[in-house]
Amino acid sequence: MDNHLTARAQAFLFSEGGALTLRKLAQLLEIKEPELPPVLHALSERLTGTGLALVRTDTEVSLVADKETSPAVQKAFERELGKEIGDAGLEVLAIVLYRGPSTRSQIDYIRGVNTSSTIRNLLARGLVERTGNPEDGREYLYRPTVELLAHLGVRERIELPNHAEILAELNAFESRPAEQSPGEQTQQV
Repeated sequence: MDNHLTARAQAFLFSEGGALTLRKLAQLLEIKEPELPPVLHALSERLTGTGLALVRTDTEVSLVADKETSPAVQKAFERELGKEIGDAGLEVLAIVLYRGPSTRSQIDYIRGVNTSSTIRNLLARGLVERTGNPEDGREYLYRPTVELLAHLGVRERIELPNHAEILAELNAFESRPAEQSPGEQTQQV
């Protein structure tokens, strides 16, 4: 088995932070889907004794904590969920509530920082959900859950306070050209 291919599969699964469809993983690895089982078998063997395991269904695959480390991870996770979501979590929630379904790159652009761990936290708490992006199969859309809307006392996003104004500001921010840094500005002679 090609160790480089196995390492790449592990890296893609790790960076995803959740399940990947077998089709998407094969695309990322630039192989045909029927070539994937030996790669996944080699990765599963490689993970033995590392605290991680590979979980696979007929259509998806994911990296998870193995059965020996899972209780410790679950305990730490429960402690973490007991904490408040913080400013970063509130900002991401505001984006998906007011902007609507958003990709992680769109959320990162608006916030100006990587939001991977914040989104994972919000997913784990059931405040946002992840769905496939019909416009681009390589990424997901994050949207508020029905439970979050119910908790906020709204039936749909347009009932949020100042929805139209905030949405207009978000759209204006996203449509303006990226600002040049001082080193990129050209001097006029």
